[in-house]
Amino acid sequence: MACAGLATLAACGTQQGYGVGPQAQAEMQMRSASHDPAPDTPGMYLGLIERMQAEGLYYASLAHIDAFEHQYGATPDSILLRADALRVTGQASASATAYTQLLDTPLAARGHRGLGLLAGAAGDFHQAAQELAQASRLDPTNAAMLSDLGYALLRDGDVAGARVPLLEALELDSHNAKIVANAALLFEASGNDADAQALMAHQGLPAQTRAAVARDAQKVREVQRARQLAQRRESAEQASQQAARRAAVPAARALASAQGSWPGGDAQPRLVDRFAQ
Repeated sequence: MACAGLATLAACGTQQGYGVGPQAQAEMQMRSASHDPAPDTPGMYLGLIERMQAEGLYYASLAHIDAFEHQYGATPDSILLRADALRVTGQASASATAYTQLLDTPLAARGHRGLGLLAGAAGDFHQAAQELAQASRLDPTNAAMLSDLGYALLRDGDVAGARVPLLEALELDSHNAKIVANAALLFEASGNDADAQALMAHQGLPAQTRAAVARDAQKVREVQRARQLAQRRESAEQASQQAARRAAVPAARALASAQGSWPGGDAQPRLVDRFAQ
């Protein structure tokens, strides 16, 4: 999946990027922190866990989330951190359970976003778009959520529907490389290749990201063609059904006329009236 994709679907690795050097350095920095005594306040401990995840240490963060919840109990913030870590470490079912627990909390938008990311990772972009749309309704100025929503809509073949959320995201955070790439994907999928290339050049996106945008644009066009074909088939079936109904009306009228001319036809009402008496 391209760097232009949903946060967990991109082919550009984790948010921190690839490379043994940076990862090893991050592990060394956080290892000493993880061996120190746990911070003495819930907020400080959650901050430590967030830093672990920012450095890509999601498995270590799960261990500390267990420790945090053992000491302080589960909170919406700790549940969100757990859900994100489970998602990134490939534990989709457990992650979905944790995100669902957030839907009745102040972090409901993050819960819907997580469920949308999981759906997108499974290839169900229609469901992803529904979850991300709900997330954006709850947090309408969150540029990352708007960008994810736009990308899911594009991958579902709804180019027109993706336009507003992606342009909103771009204006809210025009320096975010993922948002810029998704906006470029919108332009390419809309047939505005020149605008897409100009935007990526202006933001200095690397060749790898530009190639990923082009690949995703091809996928969007394929989905669009499939949707258009399905719509034409549905229209043809509806037209056929309407024609069949129209043809059935004269036949029914002709049958009624034939029954009215039958010798016993005019006697039937009198027979019914006789039994009614």
